[in-house]
Amino acid sequence: MPKIKLLKATEILDSRGNPTIEVLCELESGVSGLASVPSGASTGIHEALELRDKDKSRYNGLGVLNAVRNVNEEINDFLKDKNFDQSSLDQTLIKLDGTENKSRLGANAILGVSLAFARACALDRKIELFEYLGELAGNNIFTLPLPTFNVINGGKHSDSGLEIQEFMIVPVGFQTFHEKVEAGAKIISCLEKILKERGYPISIGDEGGFAPKLSSNEEVFDILEEAISDASYSPEKVKISIDAAASTFYKDGLYNLRIDGKEKNLKNNELLEWYEKLSRRYSIFSIEDGFAEDDWDGFGQMTREIGGNIKIIGDDLTVTNIKRIKMAIEKKSINGVLIKLNQIGTLSETIQAILLTKSAGWLPFISHRSGETMDTFISDLVVGLSCQCIKAGSLKRGERVCKYDRLLEIENILLTRKKI
Repeated sequence: MPKIKLLKATEILDSRGNPTIEVLCELESGVSGLASVPSGASTGIHEALELRDKDKSRYNGLGVLNAVRNVNEEINDFLKDKNFDQSSLDQTLIKLDGTENKSRLGANAILGVSLAFARACALDRKIELFEYLGELAGNNIFTLPLPTFNVINGGKHSDSGLEIQEFMIVPVGFQTFHEKVEAGAKIISCLEKILKERGYPISIGDEGGFAPKLSSNEEVFDILEEAISDASYSPEKVKISIDAAASTFYKDGLYNLRIDGKEKNLKNNELLEWYEKLSRRYSIFSIEDGFAEDDWDGFGQMTREIGGNIKIIGDDLTVTNIKRIKMAIEKKSINGVLIKLNQIGTLSETIQAILLTKSAGWLPFISHRSGETMDTFISDLVVGLSCQCIKAGSLKRGERVCKYDRLLEIENILLTRKKI
């Protein structure tokens, strides 16, 4: 097992201009791994705690100097000059923190160490990161995922006024990852042209999608289908997915959003009727967080009624947490789980969540966060564990595009190996 020589953290900025943490892990061999931790805007109440300084004199209280200090002092002092594998490192970090939600040291501090160690270990062994991650999960068959490109931003990701947080295009009818990215780029270009022609501002939301102030959520579906058609693709080849992030428009037992442009206060069964209507009218691949984070009944009913044709994805419901994923399995609430490293706070726990999701026959969706960095760890994770889907934003911002570029690189690596 490799020995840790040094852990060094610094405060950097994410794609929203907010502080986050970057961690360097140097092994005794002299090899170093670097990792940075993303941050979410639409966060579930059950997520592991991201430690912020709350010092209003710096970055409106969002600084992470306490998390940085925890890595440089307590965590470094405890781990340096000791040998670990990934599992023992992560378990040591969890025990050192000593809280259920990693609130003492900070999930951001712990995750930064966990990921930096993983990258250092892969470099030390002179293997690709996705190969190292595959070994941790007992997987040596690597496949490229289906990308879901976030092309229209709403909710907390923009000022578009749309309640639905994300509208995505999903190129299901293509063989290679290169072809899927090309199709996404072509549709995004057509979408931009349509929005310009109709006089909508082409502003960009947090995840790279456009953020036009459209009249209704339904109008987005119509425009997306038009863009898909203009790009010479059919609804069978390119489908649409949404992240409703319903917790953001849930209050006092009702869902408050516009239906056909009119303000509505809906019970969960009434909201389900709307989703059913959308699924009959449009070619929908998946609906994520269609109900609030503790509305187990709403999710269960939705999965029973339309889950045979559409992937019903839990995010705020499950927060990459083994206990909550097990609850979802017992209740048969969903048939897919969004996986976010910083929701749980260690690599080992993330892998356990993925394997549990797969054991249920469900779809694991590897995901970025709205506040991203140039770190491409999730690209290697989705390949290393052969997960079917990745959600990494649009093709309009560098911190999103780099994830797709890394996947294109991995596909080239795998294709080259097959030729040798």
